[in-house]
Amino acid sequence: MPIRIQPEDFDLTTEIAQLRAGQPQVGAVVSFVGTVRDMNEGQSVSVMELEHYPGMTEKALAEIVQQARQRWQIIDALVIHRIGPLHALEQIVLVAVTAAHRGEAFAACEFIMDYLKTSAPFWKKETTPQGARWVDARMSDDAALVKWNADNKPGEQA
Repeated sequence: MPIRIQPEDFDLTTEIAQLRAGQPQVGAVVSFVGTVRDMNEGQSVSVMELEHYPGMTEKALAEIVQQARQRWQIIDALVIHRIGPLHALEQIVLVAVTAAHRGEAFAACEFIMDYLKTSAPFWKKETTPQGARWVDARMSDDAALVKWNADNKPGEQA
């Protein structure tokens, strides 16, 4: 269960190859790469700066991945989240999940990303022409969590 918080960029092909290495039971790899947009809430964004609380962030991400492991039959998962100043088009986050079958991998990847967006202890500050502002989770991100209600069975939506 590799989890990394880092300022450096990552290479998707390399990371996926390492995640799959030596695991012939992998039949599916699902990944999500989040990137910095040049616009948010109708304003131009020149820089997004991400901060975290070392130790707490890694623990929170490990808990999210562990919840995914309990809900779906996944083989492995990888979460890389960048910190520091990032510009438009730069990669922010990679979530990759391996499983024997695609349904498990898709569901677990989406679950991890939905919880990461709303529950992981990251703080985002955008620099716009009007000045810097802190960014909260969107209402749509919070709404995405509804489908993962604890009463739902794995893969079943509310």
